[in-house]
Amino acid sequence: CALPISDMQIVDLPGFRDYSASDDAAKLAEDIAKLDEAFMEEKNNVIICIEQAGDAANMATLHRVKKFDPELKRTILVRGKLDKFYDDLHPDNVNSWVTGFGDIPEHLLPKTFALSLPHWDERTSPEPPEPFGKMLQAQNTRDVESLRQKNVSSKYLNQIGFMNFATFMEGEIERQFASAVQPVIKRLAQLEEDYEKRKAHLEDSVNFTEPKAVKAMVRDVGVSFGHALNHVLDGLVASKTGRMSLDEELHQFHDYHKSRGTWTSDSMLPSADFSSLEEYLDYFRDDLRCTVYDYKLNGGAQFRRLMWESEIFVRYAEICDEVNKRDIVQARGVAITTVGWRDVVVKILAKEAHLKMKARVRYVAERLRWFFKEQKEAVVEFMDSVKGSADEKMYSVLFTKHVEQLKQDPMVKEVVFETFDKVVDRQYEEFMALFENTLCATFNNPWLFMKRRVLSIDDQSLEETYLPTFEDLKERIETEMQSGADVEQMINGWVANVPEDLHEVDEAVDKVTGIIIATFKHIRSQIADQAGLFGESFFQVADDEAVRRRYVQD
Repeated sequence: CALPISDMQIVDLPGFRDYSASDDAAKLAEDIAKLDEAFMEEKNNVIICIEQAGDAANMATLHRVKKFDPELKRTILVRGKLDKFYDDLHPDNVNSWVTGFGDIPEHLLPKTFALSLPHWDERTSPEPPEPFGKMLQAQNTRDVESLRQKNVSSKYLNQIGFMNFATFMEGEIERQFASAVQPVIKRLAQLEEDYEKRKAHLEDSVNFTEPKAVKAMVRDVGVSFGHALNHVLDGLVASKTGRMSLDEELHQFHDYHKSRGTWTSDSMLPSADFSSLEEYLDYFRDDLRCTVYDYKLNGGAQFRRLMWESEIFVRYAEICDEVNKRDIVQARGVAITTVGWRDVVVKILAKEAHLKMKARVRYVAERLRWFFKEQKEAVVEFMDSVKGSADEKMYSVLFTKHVEQLKQDPMVKEVVFETFDKVVDRQYEEFMALFENTLCATFNNPWLFMKRRVLSIDDQSLEETYLPTFEDLKERIETEMQSGADVEQMINGWVANVPEDLHEVDEAVDKVTGIIIATFKHIRSQIADQAGLFGESFFQVADDEAVRRRYVQD
């Protein structure tokens, strides 16, 4: 006959062994403990902790359970072999015994049961003398009646006997199911949503199997990717992909070129005084006290920090070590026309400074190229985060649609990323070509370059500023032209002070060296400023339009 018990799945685990008489027994006790604890550690398991119905202060198993369920939220305590303790209970102590004399946690008491199970002498009768279900009910009646006769409180009677335990377990199973079904339903709804997205993606893929449609789809995804790049560079607080500190950024940049063999470590440091990258980083952290050194950044914030570091790299350029007396004397030479000290300065600068500044500009370009290529995953993260965000209405609805194509179709992602890298490489080449022409022109005629003046702003308030009259324009042009003439006069004064006689060659070398260094300082400052300006125009500003244009062309 069917037993009057609850329908549940129970894993009967072996009991803990506190004493071992041999090494083999100790090994067995260790294996049992690992097995039991593996089940207790699982958060979805309900623990039925079985202890003898003796002194609650000696419940060793419950103590072990608390290590994995500290608040005993998923633990049910069963105090077995109640019939062995009938004689120890009487009206004066029965209620205190039910509560464990204060040793059972109060929040565990509603889930604590005392009961006995049927038992017989298996040596005389291997089979139960009566049907087990009948014996179970009889034992349950004895437990309840025995404690009732000892005047146990009525509020504790529903915790005595197997049938009360079984009734509780039926309710507990229902409660567990009710609490678990909502997450399951939520998960099923999520799976259904994912299925619908996947279905829509596959339908789109079928529709785009025609080559022209595929090309148009990839182009549209690429254009959205280019638009999203602008938002990433604007600065996204929630963006986490690709964030790195300056330390991590420069280490990854150096490792990138070392692994590709595209650059030597010496040329990636701004000065020979820095023996390693670590010393260069210490300079930023300890000497410059860079406030954003340790901040993990990406997008536009990382770009600003990169441009700052690159400008410092350029401004570290020096030529004082490369200029020597022999080179200056050698450069004087002789020609049909007189070779003046101006020509000497130009020759020395062309020989010593041109390649040095070109290497600095290349560093800036390489840093920018590496930075933009590292932003691809951050762009995808942004496009994926638009759906359901508070700012969803501020961005194009195509971001959500096209990011699914990037995530689910490796071919589309590969083409988009590859085209993006090609655009960045093209901007790199154009950046280098511009500065190559600039440097060639500069070192062919550094004096003309030095005449350039940055518009000065006086201390007058903006309220006093007004549109210039025609007379003001004439005065300004005259002033600016005179400024160039003043520079020319200053240069002529420098050169005129250089002695021409051979017996004064040491003094001449010193003065020419000073002119070279002063001229180079001016050129270096101008190039550093231009590198920052063109870094933004050739990469940050131009990249968005260039990416979109490239996708349309390809």
